Amino acid sequence: MPQLRLALNQIDSSVGDLAGNAETIVRWTRHSAEQGAHLVAFPEMALTGYPVEDLALRSSFVEASRAGLRSLASRLAEEGLGELPVVVGYLDRSAAAQPKYGQPAGAPQNAGAVLYGGEVVLSFAKHHLPNYGVFDEFRYFVPGDTMPVVRVRGIDVALAICEDLWQDGGRVPAARSARAGLLLSVNASPYERDKDDTRLELVRKRAQEAGCTTAYLAMMGGQDELVFDGDSIVVDRDGGVVARAPQFSEACVVVDLELPAAVADAPVGVVDDGLRIDRVVLSEEPVPAYEAGSGEAYAERLDDDEEVYSALVVGLRAYVAKNGFRSVVIGLSGGIDSALVAALACDAVGAENVYGVSMPSKYSSEHSKDDAAELARRTGLNYRTVAIEPMFDAYMGALGLTGLAEENLQSRLRGTLLMAISNQEGHIVLAPGNKSELAVGYSTLYGDSVGAYGPIKDVYKTSVFRLAEWRNRAAVERGETPPIPENSISKPPSAELRPGQVDTDSLPDYPVLDAILALYVDRDRGADEIVAAGFDAELVTRTLRMVDRAEYKRRQYPPGTKISPKGFGKDRRLPITNGWREGARV
Repeated sequence: MPQLRLALNQIDSSVGDLAGNAETIVRWTRHSAEQGAHLVAFPEMALTGYPVEDLALRSSFVEASRAGLRSLASRLAEEGLGELPVVVGYLDRSAAAQPKYGQPAGAPQNAGAVLYGGEVVLSFAKHHLPNYGVFDEFRYFVPGDTMPVVRVRGIDVALAICEDLWQDGGRVPAARSARAGLLLSVNASPYERDKDDTRLELVRKRAQEAGCTTAYLAMMGGQDELVFDGDSIVVDRDGGVVARAPQFSEACVVVDLELPAAVADAPVGVVDDGLRIDRVVLSEEPVPAYEAGSGEAYAERLDDDEEVYSALVVGLRAYVAKNGFRSVVIGLSGGIDSALVAALACDAVGAENVYGVSMPSKYSSEHSKDDAAELARRTGLNYRTVAIEPMFDAYMGALGLTGLAEENLQSRLRGTLLMAISNQEGHIVLAPGNKSELAVGYSTLYGDSVGAYGPIKDVYKTSVFRLAEWRNRAAVERGETPPIPENSISKPPSAELRPGQVDTDSLPDYPVLDAILALYVDRDRGADEIVAAGFDAELVTRTLRMVDRAEYKRRQYPPGTKISPKGFGKDRRLPITNGWREGARV
């Protein structure tokens, strides 16, 4: 059978940076050519970055993307790469779609193109448009209606974009009908915990349905709350894994494939789901027989905790760098949340760019102050102490606060201090709140919720402990100093806003709380279902009411890396003003 060397480039694109993304595509295309590739591919919307959200509704941005694609094709030819076919994702518009009510203005499309000989020789748009979770593609795009097939070195390659594989029908069975030798899908595919297993099974299933080798190319990097893990996959027609890319790193995966030759009577016209075959022939002559590469094309998988930790690091690093910042500041309490965030920040941007501030009050324990200082010593981050007691006394003398108001005042003074340092020195503030606290409103508005980014916003408290333990264990295995003091992990969690305070004064034990939250928040289970799962009815009622009442707080919390199927943000959209209470019928 004919041979084909395929180069899959899982790169990190920045939304809106057309020039920078084009430069990245040229650089990785050159690298692919140096590896002897016959066909090169880049992820979904690699030229524009993903997701572009309402930028898709601006005609100026759509036209800039279209012009940028043509310029990229010319640039590749000028660089001596014009005879190498390149598949790249970009933002296009439909010339055929007629304006109508409910359709996005300008008929923008999530599109892909094949660049060859300095030209755009084939373009196509995503057929299946996702409209769930973080995806709003019905709002932004109109669907494509073709089955694009490009013939390269005598092999027919069918092309698809992300959701075209995730949904049944459409381009997968159409690829079989078109008698393609390879199905190549370009994707963005945001990360979620355990998605790598789901993704592998999906690609295996679709390869069997398409009846051909299937390549799934994914994006890597971070964009606002989304993180992309790469993990590109190639499987044969029977679902056997041929190659798999590393997770959470840019990479060019080069794989040698033996594929069926294009048939002389290749189908034309309309096939499955009304898709019309759009076929372009670039080269009929097969590649002269060559010895396939012997390099290792399978990257080892990360274990579950390392995978999540890596996602949090990549998400934080991307947010800081892509928004033009270099350094971060965080309040160090000596507790587990700020300790984990500090460790993540050191891994993401370097300890020299992390500024920790201890802000003790009269209720801060000596061991917590010592734990904050010990964390700074272990990691090498910049560290200072600013006591809030004089400021606290001034407020108390003026207002005479008591109870919760007195407790929250301490948190708000700390938030004001961190923002003042941020304004003065140019660091962005990291908010240390975790998903458990955000869920039940166990945080102070304009206090510990202050920040530009919340690195562990989508991490339940029980996972915070597990990730801290993993990070320390990984350090020991590498012969390094564990960054997080053992006392920060082992002591009972406490906000230390009043004498002897611990979190369980106000909340259930975290393992129980997190189990209830996982059902209610992540899986949308009602109170009756949660009780039926074995939880105390009164506890369920109390917990769900705390969650419902805290919606207004969550709306004001900064963005943070999404690692679960349903994070607080675009995944979960509930009204703030809401009279429905799940626990009322239990």
